Amino acid sequence: MDERIITQEEMDNDNSFEASIRPLSLDEYVGQDEIKENLRVFIEAAKMREECLDHCLLYGPPGLGKTTLAHIIANELGSNIKTASGPSLEKSGDLAAVLSTLEPGDVLFIDEIHRMPKFVEEILYPAMEDFELDIIINNDGKSRSIKVDLPPFTLVGATTRAGDLSSPLRDRFGIIAKLNYYKESELKDIVKRTSRVLEMDIDDDAALEIAKRCRKTPRVANRLFKRVRDFALVKAQGKIDKEITIDSLRRLKVDEFGLDQVDIEYLEALINKFNGGPVGVETIATAIGEEVSTVEDVVEPFLLQEGFIKRTPRGRMACEKAYEHLKIDKQGTLF
Repeated sequence: MDERIITQEEMDNDNSFEASIRPLSLDEYVGQDEIKENLRVFIEAAKMREECLDHCLLYGPPGLGKTTLAHIIANELGSNIKTASGPSLEKSGDLAAVLSTLEPGDVLFIDEIHRMPKFVEEILYPAMEDFELDIIINNDGKSRSIKVDLPPFTLVGATTRAGDLSSPLRDRFGIIAKLNYYKESELKDIVKRTSRVLEMDIDDDAALEIAKRCRKTPRVANRLFKRVRDFALVKAQGKIDKEITIDSLRRLKVDEFGLDQVDIEYLEALINKFNGGPVGVETIATAIGEEVSTVEDVVEPFLLQEGFIKRTPRGRMACEKAYEHLKIDKQGTLF
């Protein structure tokens, strides 16, 4: 199978490259202007009251900057940040251990918070509302509950699936913000900023070309820039212009819409194997050899956003734009 420019594993893990180019303040953060301005007010008000910021829930597709925003919130508050992920909190004791290390005013960031087990999630309820930790102790066959006071803290939760959060947990967040896909102009600014941080100049036209093909996602834009930078160093004496950028993206099999090899395989399977649908996501995932979670979280959101596919009660269906892009008519023959 062809390697794609963005995978589920890369979506789940921030690498050192992304950490090195991460902005540290709201002023440096590009895009999401409405969220930034609201957070600026909330953070300033919390500091004026000398209180903790309300708990924040950040949701939206992968790669839009939820983790970055969590670190910025901590920096703007002048607080330390402790991080965890939903899947790693397998037992009640795992969450209790993290909570017990918090200092007053700390920010606790839990990524993919929707993937926490239900019984672990319930420990968060008193912690978020009353800054208390309820612990059950077994002694000589007898169980008793004790309460441990926690210092005031701010929980920042991030999720790609806000609908999977239980209502009791979602309702305990005072600030809820949805991160949206980025505009080309914003992505161009992000690419230019990354080039400055990494001391590798890029032409405006080349930066715009990456911005057009990065699936409206900053993480993908930075990853594409990293790959184009490699080609430029080896093939063009370190000069990143539009020509080397287009050639590099062609080699990476990223087309003018930002679709990569797996996206094309998805659309071709949907049209050629299943007559354009409707068909279930599990069937498509099996047909192209991908995990269902990868298809749902990585492949489909952008295809839906751009109008290549649609979801119906009976399954996925290919839209007219998919037929036109692949140059296939409704009968499955080439134009």
